[in-house]
Amino acid sequence: MIHKSAHRPHFNTPAVRIVRASGPVLTTGVEKHKIEGVAVQMTTPPKTVADCFRYRDTVRTDVAVEALRDCLRKRKATPSDIFEMAKVDRVARVMRPYIEALA
Repeated sequence: MIHKSAHRPHFNTPAVRIVRASGPVLTTGVEKHKIEGVAVQMTTPPKTVADCFRYRDTVRTDVAVEALRDCLRKRKATPSDIFEMAKVDRVARVMRPYIEALA
């Protein structure tokens, strides 16, 4: 995910789909980590699940539901944390029945 006005990066491999966003959708739920001396931004588990639902037409709904199920089963996040990220990504109404069924 990149800022909506950023230049599109070019990759030969692996195949990467670029998604554009801005504001809280882009910045909320992002953590900075250092991997082998390189600063890397990674999304938190609740943000990743919310993003899967946001882009469910691309990743398929069954993959998004499995991401939610896995996140809850492994206790990576609470249902309320996931729902907060769903509100940021504007998919709370879509995710509510899945969260209620799995929580």
